Amino acid sequence: MTISTPKPESPLTPYFPVPTKDTSKQAPKEEAPQIDAVINALKMLPHIEGGYYAETDRDPRLVPSPFPDTPSSPDFFQRQGFNPSHRNASTTIYYLITPNSPQGNFHRNRARTVHTLHRGRGRYVLIHADEEGKEKRVESFVVGLDVARGEKPQWIVEGGKYKASYLLPDVEGGEGGGEASGWLLISETVVPGFEFFDHDFLTKSGLKELVGEEKAAELDWLARE
Repeated sequence: MTISTPKPESPLTPYFPVPTKDTSKQAPKEEAPQIDAVINALKMLPHIEGGYYAETDRDPRLVPSPFPDTPSSPDFFQRQGFNPSHRNASTTIYYLITPNSPQGNFHRNRARTVHTLHRGRGRYVLIHADEEGKEKRVESFVVGLDVARGEKPQWIVEGGKYKASYLLPDVEGGEGGGEASGWLLISETVVPGFEFFDHDFLTKSGLKELVGEEKAAELDWLARE
């Protein structure tokens, strides 16, 4: 039996309108009733990467930090009670992207992240910034439940790699809006636990340095100013 796999998009292009400004500083747009019900039921908040999130678990066990004692970004948010010398053993969140907030912009964490799909479809784009070479390798794949076609219901992103995500229609070939667009809901477990101390965004200028001007022109809609 031959198993077909989704063909990579070339170039990578959005299916839904790209936010024109930093959505973390704006009031979220009104969502469809069925999506709003999910956000309210899970007590989700707008995420600075785009989309929505709710932290569901922060392991109370502390482990010595394996990371540098300086922040990944100078403008990080410091959680109350955070001690840079330790991390929680793990943390878990729900993460949601929707037609009104359809993407998570390029960011990375020092820790590894295990992603588990609950519903919907999307495309993830990874930049392997931790690998050797002047122009870093770019990888993309579809997350979804059609595993016979190569979609992933679970995926792991190691620390040091930039990742971005964007919403795809539930139905292949579907158009934005309406029931076909749906939403993408996943869980993310970070080991050791997530801290903004270990988190940074990729800017458009940084994107050019990593992947070169030609590839950056294709991906800059997923990077911050």
